Amino acid sequence: MAARLANSVVTISTTIEEDFGGGRGVGTGVVLTSDGQILTNAHVVEDASEVVVRFAGETEPRVAKILASDLGNDLALLKIDATGLVAATFAKPGSVQIGDAVIAIGYALALDGGPTVTSGIVSALKRTIETDSGALNSLIQTDAAISSGNSGGPLVNLKGEVVGINTAVARGDSTSAANNIGFSISVDEVLIVVEQLRKQASGVVRDDGFLGVGLAAREDGGQGAIITDVQADSPADKAGILIDDVVLAVDGEPIDGQAGLVAAIRDAEPGQTVKIEILRDGKRLTFEATLIARSE
Repeated sequence: MAARLANSVVTISTTIEEDFGGGRGVGTGVVLTSDGQILTNAHVVEDASEVVVRFAGETEPRVAKILASDLGNDLALLKIDATGLVAATFAKPGSVQIGDAVIAIGYALALDGGPTVTSGIVSALKRTIETDSGALNSLIQTDAAISSGNSGGPLVNLKGEVVGINTAVARGDSTSAANNIGFSISVDEVLIVVEQLRKQASGVVRDDGFLGVGLAAREDGGQGAIITDVQADSPADKAGILIDDVVLAVDGEPIDGQAGLVAAIRDAEPGQTVKIEILRDGKRLTFEATLIARSE
Protein backbone atom coordinates (compact mmCIF):
# COMPACT_ATOMS: atom_id res chain seq x y z
CA MET A 1 0.00 0.00 0.00
CA ALA A 2 2.86 2.37 0.79
CA ALA A 3 4.38 1.69 -2.62
CA ARG A 4 1.04 2.16 -4.36
CA LEU A 5 0.44 5.54 -2.71
CA ALA A 6 4.06 6.75 -2.83
CA ASN A 7 3.51 8.99 -5.86
CA SER A 8 0.18 10.31 -4.59
CA VAL A 9 1.37 11.63 -1.23
CA VAL A 10 3.41 14.82 -0.86
CA THR A 11 5.09 16.70 1.94
CA ILE A 12 3.85 20.26 2.37
CA SER A 13 6.07 23.03 3.76
CA THR A 14 4.72 26.46 4.63
CA THR A 15 6.20 29.82 5.50
CA ILE A 16 4.23 31.85 8.01
CA GLU A 17 4.85 35.55 8.53
CA GLU A 18 3.60 37.18 11.71
CA ASP A 19 3.99 40.58 13.39
CA PHE A 20 6.52 39.20 15.84
CA GLY A 21 8.48 37.02 13.46
CA GLY A 22 7.68 34.07 11.30
CA GLY A 23 7.92 30.34 11.24
CA ARG A 24 7.60 27.24 9.16
CA GLY A 25 5.12 24.42 9.20
CA VAL A 26 5.02 20.94 7.74
CA GLY A 27 2.15 18.70 6.74
CA THR A 28 1.08 16.15 4.16
CA GLY A 29 -1.09 16.28 1.06
CA VAL A 30 -2.91 13.88 -1.26
CA VAL A 31 -2.93 14.22 -5.05
CA LEU A 32 -6.50 14.62 -6.30
CA THR A 33 -5.99 15.08 -10.03
CA SER A 34 -3.30 14.40 -12.60
CA ASP A 35 -3.08 18.11 -13.41
CA GLY A 36 -2.00 19.19 -9.95
CA GLN A 37 -4.88 19.50 -7.50
CA ILE A 38 -3.79 18.49 -3.99
CA LEU A 39 -5.88 18.10 -0.84
CA THR A 40 -4.62 18.79 2.68
CA ASN A 41 -5.86 20.09 6.03
CA ALA A 42 -6.81 23.75 6.21
CA HIS A 43 -4.82 24.14 9.41
CA VAL A 44 -1.67 23.01 7.57
CA VAL A 45 -1.77 26.06 5.27
CA GLU A 46 -3.55 28.52 7.54
CA ASP A 47 -1.87 31.97 7.52
CA ALA A 48 0.81 30.71 5.12
CA SER A 49 2.54 33.31 2.94
CA GLU A 50 4.19 30.57 0.88
CA VAL A 51 3.36 26.92 0.29
CA VAL A 52 5.57 24.37 -1.45
CA VAL A 53 5.17 20.62 -1.97
CA ARG A 54 7.69 17.90 -2.64
CA PHE A 55 7.18 14.38 -3.92
CA ALA A 56 9.04 11.36 -2.55
CA GLY A 57 12.27 10.86 -4.48
CA GLU A 58 12.46 14.49 -5.59
CA THR A 59 14.97 17.01 -4.28
CA GLU A 60 13.31 20.27 -5.33
CA PRO A 61 10.04 21.72 -4.04
CA ARG A 62 7.18 22.83 -6.25
CA VAL A 63 5.32 26.06 -5.53
CA ALA A 64 1.66 25.53 -4.63
CA LYS A 65 -1.26 27.95 -4.71
CA ILE A 66 -4.10 27.77 -2.20
CA LEU A 67 -7.24 27.60 -4.34
CA ALA A 68 -9.74 27.37 -1.48
CA SER A 69 -9.83 26.60 2.23
CA ASP A 70 -12.54 25.56 4.69
CA LEU A 71 -11.32 25.87 8.29
CA GLY A 72 -14.64 24.62 9.66
CA ASN A 73 -14.16 21.29 7.91
CA ASP A 74 -10.34 21.51 8.08
CA LEU A 75 -9.75 20.89 4.38
CA ALA A 76 -7.92 22.98 1.78
CA LEU A 77 -7.44 22.64 -1.97
CA LEU A 78 -4.01 23.40 -3.47
CA LYS A 79 -2.77 23.55 -7.05
CA ILE A 80 0.68 23.03 -8.52
CA ASP A 81 1.78 23.47 -12.12
CA ALA A 82 2.08 19.85 -13.20
CA THR A 83 0.70 17.17 -15.50
CA GLY A 84 0.77 13.39 -15.44
CA LEU A 85 0.55 13.07 -11.67
CA VAL A 86 -0.80 9.88 -10.07
CA ALA A 87 -4.11 10.70 -8.40
CA ALA A 88 -5.11 8.79 -5.28
CA THR A 89 -8.18 6.55 -5.42
CA PHE A 90 -10.90 7.24 -2.87
CA ALA A 91 -13.09 4.57 -1.30
CA LYS A 92 -16.84 4.60 -1.87
CA PRO A 93 -18.83 6.56 0.74
CA GLY A 94 -20.36 4.27 3.33
CA SER A 95 -17.84 1.49 2.72
CA VAL A 96 -15.79 1.98 5.90
CA GLN A 97 -16.59 -0.34 8.80
CA ILE A 98 -15.43 -0.58 12.40
CA GLY A 99 -12.57 -3.07 12.61
CA ASP A 100 -11.30 -2.46 9.06
CA ALA A 101 -7.51 -2.56 8.75
CA VAL A 102 -6.11 0.85 7.80
CA ILE A 103 -2.76 2.50 7.15
CA ALA A 104 -1.84 6.12 7.84
CA ILE A 105 0.70 7.67 5.46
CA GLY A 106 2.35 11.02 6.01
CA TYR A 107 5.47 13.03 6.71
CA ALA A 108 5.41 12.62 10.49
CA LEU A 109 7.70 15.07 12.34
CA ALA A 110 9.17 16.09 8.95
CA LEU A 111 11.63 13.20 9.17
CA ASP A 112 14.14 12.78 6.35
CA GLY A 113 13.36 10.38 3.53
CA GLY A 114 9.99 9.08 2.41
CA PRO A 115 6.70 9.21 4.27
CA THR A 116 6.06 7.39 7.54
CA VAL A 117 3.67 4.44 7.39
CA THR A 118 1.73 3.23 10.44
CA SER A 119 -1.00 0.61 10.69
CA GLY A 120 -4.07 0.00 12.79
CA ILE A 121 -7.81 -0.47 12.56
CA VAL A 122 -10.90 1.69 12.36
CA SER A 123 -11.73 2.04 16.05
CA ALA A 124 -14.98 3.98 15.71
CA LEU A 125 -17.05 5.99 13.23
CA LYS A 126 -18.94 9.30 13.36
CA ARG A 127 -16.86 10.83 16.12
CA THR A 128 -17.04 14.57 16.86
CA ILE A 129 -14.22 16.62 18.34
CA GLU A 130 -13.86 20.30 19.16
CA THR A 131 -11.07 22.25 17.49
CA ASP A 132 -9.73 25.79 17.55
CA SER A 133 -11.98 26.52 14.56
CA GLY A 134 -15.15 24.98 16.01
CA ALA A 135 -15.94 21.29 15.61
CA LEU A 136 -15.29 18.41 13.25
CA ASN A 137 -17.90 15.69 12.87
CA SER A 138 -18.29 12.40 10.99
CA LEU A 139 -14.72 11.50 11.90
CA ILE A 140 -13.06 8.10 11.72
CA GLN A 141 -11.24 7.14 14.90
CA THR A 142 -8.18 4.95 14.43
CA ASP A 143 -5.38 3.49 16.54
CA ALA A 144 -2.88 3.90 13.70
CA ALA A 145 -0.23 6.27 15.00
CA ILE A 146 -0.73 9.86 13.81
CA SER A 147 1.85 12.51 14.66
CA SER A 148 2.63 16.13 13.84
CA GLY A 149 3.32 16.31 10.12
CA ASN A 150 0.78 13.57 9.34
CA SER A 151 -1.97 16.17 9.08
CA GLY A 152 -3.52 16.20 5.62
CA GLY A 153 -2.22 12.75 4.73
CA PRO A 154 -4.36 9.77 3.79
CA LEU A 155 -5.78 6.98 5.86
CA VAL A 156 -6.08 4.07 3.43
CA ASN A 157 -7.60 0.60 3.41
CA LEU A 158 -5.84 -2.56 2.27
CA LYS A 159 -6.96 -1.91 -1.31
CA GLY A 160 -4.96 1.30 -1.32
CA GLU A 161 -8.12 3.43 -1.33
CA VAL A 162 -8.25 6.62 0.71
CA VAL A 163 -10.89 6.28 3.45
CA GLY A 164 -10.02 9.47 5.32
CA ILE A 165 -7.76 12.49 5.66
CA ASN A 166 -5.77 12.48 8.90
CA THR A 167 -6.46 15.58 10.93
CA ALA A 168 -5.88 15.28 14.68
CA VAL A 169 -4.79 13.14 17.57
CA ALA A 170 -6.34 13.04 21.03
CA ARG A 171 -4.10 14.33 23.80
CA GLY A 172 -4.29 13.70 27.51
CA ASP A 173 -4.67 16.42 30.14
CA SER A 174 -4.50 16.69 33.91
CA THR A 175 -7.60 14.52 34.32
CA SER A 176 -7.35 12.06 31.43
CA ALA A 177 -4.92 10.10 29.30
CA ALA A 178 -5.04 9.30 25.58
CA ASN A 179 -3.18 6.62 23.69
CA ASN A 180 -3.56 5.50 20.07
CA ILE A 181 -6.57 7.72 19.43
CA GLY A 182 -6.30 9.53 16.13
CA PHE A 183 -8.95 11.06 13.89
CA SER A 184 -9.46 11.26 10.15
CA ILE A 185 -12.07 13.15 8.16
CA SER A 186 -14.12 10.38 6.57
CA VAL A 187 -14.28 9.89 2.81
CA ASP A 188 -18.03 10.54 3.01
CA GLU A 189 -17.32 14.08 4.21
CA VAL A 190 -14.16 14.63 2.16
CA LEU A 191 -15.79 14.07 -1.23
CA ILE A 192 -18.56 16.54 -0.44
CA VAL A 193 -16.19 19.23 0.82
CA VAL A 194 -13.82 18.79 -2.14
CA GLU A 195 -16.62 19.71 -4.53
CA GLN A 196 -17.52 22.69 -2.35
CA LEU A 197 -13.87 23.81 -2.40
CA ARG A 198 -13.76 23.54 -6.18
CA LYS A 199 -16.88 25.72 -6.45
CA GLN A 200 -15.36 28.16 -3.98
CA ALA A 201 -12.19 28.29 -6.10
CA SER A 202 -14.29 29.21 -9.13
CA GLY A 203 -15.88 32.12 -7.27
CA VAL A 204 -19.01 30.56 -5.78
CA VAL A 205 -19.57 31.77 -2.23
CA ARG A 206 -20.95 29.11 0.11
CA ASP A 207 -23.26 30.09 2.98
CA ASP A 208 -23.51 27.98 6.12
CA GLY A 209 -26.85 26.58 7.17
CA PHE A 210 -28.67 28.29 10.05
CA LEU A 211 -31.19 26.72 12.44
CA GLY A 212 -31.71 29.51 14.97
CA VAL A 213 -31.23 27.91 18.38
CA GLY A 214 -29.19 28.37 21.52
CA LEU A 215 -27.51 25.29 22.99
CA ALA A 216 -26.20 23.84 26.21
CA ALA A 217 -24.42 20.62 27.01
CA ARG A 218 -26.11 17.86 28.96
CA GLU A 219 -24.56 17.44 32.39
CA ASP A 220 -26.40 14.28 33.39
CA GLY A 221 -24.27 11.93 31.30
CA GLY A 222 -26.87 11.59 28.57
CA GLN A 223 -26.54 11.98 24.83
CA GLY A 224 -27.50 15.08 22.89
CA ALA A 225 -27.58 18.86 23.09
CA ILE A 226 -30.19 20.86 25.01
CA ILE A 227 -32.10 23.65 23.26
CA THR A 228 -31.88 26.77 25.47
CA ASP A 229 -33.32 29.32 23.05
CA VAL A 230 -35.35 29.35 19.84
CA GLN A 231 -35.28 32.49 17.72
CA ALA A 232 -38.67 33.72 16.55
CA ASP A 233 -39.47 32.86 12.91
CA SER A 234 -36.26 30.83 12.62
CA PRO A 235 -36.21 27.42 10.91
CA ALA A 236 -36.26 25.79 14.35
CA ASP A 237 -39.27 27.84 15.43
CA LYS A 238 -41.19 27.04 12.23
CA ALA A 239 -40.37 23.34 12.63
CA GLY A 240 -41.87 23.24 16.13
CA ILE A 241 -38.69 22.82 18.17
CA LEU A 242 -39.02 24.08 21.76
CA ILE A 243 -36.77 25.18 24.60
CA ASP A 244 -35.58 22.19 26.72
CA ASP A 245 -35.86 19.79 23.78
CA VAL A 246 -32.84 17.49 23.54
CA VAL A 247 -31.44 17.02 20.04
CA LEU A 248 -30.34 13.41 19.55
CA ALA A 249 -29.62 13.24 15.80
CA VAL A 250 -29.62 15.24 12.57
CA ASP A 251 -30.36 13.31 9.36
CA GLY A 252 -29.53 10.10 11.20
CA GLU A 253 -26.18 11.41 12.45
CA PRO A 254 -25.96 10.99 16.26
CA ILE A 255 -25.47 14.23 18.18
CA ASP A 256 -23.33 13.75 21.28
CA GLY A 257 -23.11 17.39 22.32
CA GLN A 258 -23.21 21.02 21.30
CA ALA A 259 -20.26 20.72 18.93
CA GLY A 260 -21.88 17.90 16.99
CA LEU A 261 -25.08 19.86 16.35
CA VAL A 262 -23.18 23.00 15.35
CA ALA A 263 -21.07 21.00 12.88
CA ALA A 264 -24.06 19.16 11.41
CA ILE A 265 -25.99 22.37 10.73
CA ARG A 266 -22.89 24.18 9.42
CA ASP A 267 -22.31 21.45 6.86
CA ALA A 268 -25.86 21.65 5.52
CA GLU A 269 -26.78 24.26 2.92
CA PRO A 270 -29.42 27.00 3.05
CA GLY A 271 -32.65 25.67 1.60
CA GLN A 272 -31.83 22.12 2.67
CA THR A 273 -34.42 20.32 4.79
CA VAL A 274 -32.94 18.33 7.66
CA LYS A 275 -34.60 15.77 9.91
CA ILE A 276 -33.98 16.51 13.57
CA GLU A 277 -34.63 13.83 16.17
CA ILE A 278 -35.74 15.28 19.50
CA LEU A 279 -36.26 13.88 22.99
CA ARG A 280 -39.18 15.69 24.64
CA ASP A 281 -40.81 14.57 27.89
CA GLY A 282 -39.40 11.08 27.44
CA LYS A 283 -40.68 10.71 23.87
CA ARG A 284 -38.65 10.64 20.66
CA LEU A 285 -40.01 12.99 18.02
CA THR A 286 -38.76 13.89 14.54
CA PHE A 287 -39.07 17.38 13.07
CA GLU A 288 -38.16 18.70 9.64
CA ALA A 289 -36.51 22.11 9.44
CA THR A 290 -35.65 23.96 6.23
CA LEU A 291 -32.44 25.88 6.92
CA ILE A 292 -31.71 29.44 5.88
CA ALA A 293 -28.40 31.22 5.31
CA ARG A 294 -26.55 32.44 8.36
CA SER A 295 -26.49 36.24 8.42
CA GLU A 296 -23.30 38.06 9.42
